[in-house]
Amino acid sequence: MEVFSEKLGVFWHGYLGTLEMSLLAAIGALILGGLVAVLRIAPLPPLRGVGTAYVTVFRNIPLTVVMFFTAFALPLLGSDAGFLKVPGLKELIAPLGTDLPYFRFATIALTVYTAAFICEALRAGIGAVPTGQAEAARSLGLTFGQNLRHVVMPQAWKYAVVPLGSVIIAMIKNSALAAAFGVIATLMGVVDELVSQQYYDTIPVFLGVVVGYLTMTIPLGLALDAVERSQKKAVRR
Repeated sequence: MEVFSEKLGVFWHGYLGTLEMSLLAAIGALILGGLVAVLRIAPLPPLRGVGTAYVTVFRNIPLTVVMFFTAFALPLLGSDAGFLKVPGLKELIAPLGTDLPYFRFATIALTVYTAAFICEALRAGIGAVPTGQAEAARSLGLTFGQNLRHVVMPQAWKYAVVPLGSVIIAMIKNSALAAAFGVIATLMGVVDELVSQQYYDTIPVFLGVVVGYLTMTIPLGLALDAVERSQKKAVRR
């Protein structure tokens, strides 16, 4: 167990790298998933078709395939995903390696993959909004966009918050796959750093990685349970 005392800094930087990737991917997936959800319920059939195609494709292919294409296709297109270089965040992961673009490629893959599930969670929330409210808004002369912004979406987020949280928890666990594509600044990258390169025992290293993931997912799960209980109490009142 000496790995924890000797290499605590490596675990910490891997933890921060995973947290950074998860935060960036969650923000991107919520934005992109919200846009796709709007397309899915748009009054124009071509827009609905685009939204449906996006969800159908990304819900039915493995995340491994998405990460493969982002890791190898984006460089061929001349992109290093530099737009994800958020000031201040780079310093958190610098000690684990050079500024390679694979971290950003993995973040993009997580974003576009998770957005499909975010979209469906939001669409379920939209479906839970009483249809009479949307019809009343239309009768008052509100456009489709105004109806969404002022009537439907504020309520849909409330209904979808628990499913959305579950999707984010799954996304945090999915981030482990990034280590297979050269991302060393994550918790799973710590395994390669300590086991493959420095020859520490495998089980203690994996136990440290497990603890890291649990400290991210368990608090989020408890928060979702609290939200769900409060929603049930509000319904009973």
